[in-house]
Amino acid sequence: MEALASFKRELSSPKNIFITTHVKPDADALGSSLGMAGYLKKKGHQVTVVTPTDYPSFLNWMEGNDDVLDFSREDHRKKADKALNQADIVICLDFSCLNRVNELGELIRKSDAYIVNIDHHQDPEDFADYRLWSTEAAATCELVYELIVALEDRDMIDESIASCLYAGIMTDTGGFRHPNTTKNVHLVVADLIDLGANVTQIANWIYDSNSVNRLKFIGFAISRRLVIREDLHMAYFAISKKDLKKYQSRTGDTEGLVNYALSLDGIKLAALFSEREDGIKISFRSSAEVAVNKFAAEYFNGGGHKNASGGKSELSLKETVEKFEKLVEKHQTELFQEEEVSVQ
Repeated sequence: MEALASFKRELSSPKNIFITTHVKPDADALGSSLGMAGYLKKKGHQVTVVTPTDYPSFLNWMEGNDDVLDFSREDHRKKADKALNQADIVICLDFSCLNRVNELGELIRKSDAYIVNIDHHQDPEDFADYRLWSTEAAATCELVYELIVALEDRDMIDESIASCLYAGIMTDTGGFRHPNTTKNVHLVVADLIDLGANVTQIANWIYDSNSVNRLKFIGFAISRRLVIREDLHMAYFAISKKDLKKYQSRTGDTEGLVNYALSLDGIKLAALFSEREDGIKISFRSSAEVAVNKFAAEYFNGGGHKNASGGKSELSLKETVEKFEKLVEKHQTELFQEEEVSVQ
């Protein structure tokens, strides 16, 4: 409560506020950023939202999208640098370690601004003056909603803010299907709907907005790049740079692909390996009892949530996949050990 009171005092007069989130923002990252920005603008603050990289076009509907600065773009960087240098408050959303924002991380670390971190990932770095952190939250958008309510400003959540926050919660719970879909999630989204979030339109924007190339790519990936190892309860996609180029892949086109592998009967661990210019990007998904975040952290320089994590590899695509298969085979006993169930 003392920390919240300190943050509230920081907001008591107009400030220059810099908001950022992690590399390749998803709906929770961008939704929490633009939802928070919308709220703070209504409070009279000057707010700049900066992303370390671009993000999927199916998120462009969010209010404030047109003003977002992409730090990876040369024509945006000067404005972003200026906004950070002038910032009284820096708000870091949906990441808990500064290395998740590339070059921005060290610039934030050197900043004299009041630093805020709002996040729900494990193993947070201690870099903030005020931190709202909970691994029990399904999404950072859930925490942003609760913060606004705690600041006694629920009435400032309008339709656009509610829609941004709803989108992040919807996607980070897998459409309210993942084990992180708690009673509190339903209570929060019920209130966001009451505040104006259009659930049907948001789902259409995010899940039903596909280019022809993306649909062809998904079909190609499932028919030609899906590997199933029933003996290891595991399946994965290995997507090369050539594959991505062939289908003119854009940011967000591989979003959700890994879930097709996890949806197969008997599969408890799924992975997507995407060959990029800077190495192999990895997405892991798992069934409820498999802690894939520990696996990602120990072997693939990654981490995240228990059932949804990421990682990276500097090996070739082939070598990375071979390493993955060998590790799953070696550690299958620990990976797929069922949680003990006590019988009363």
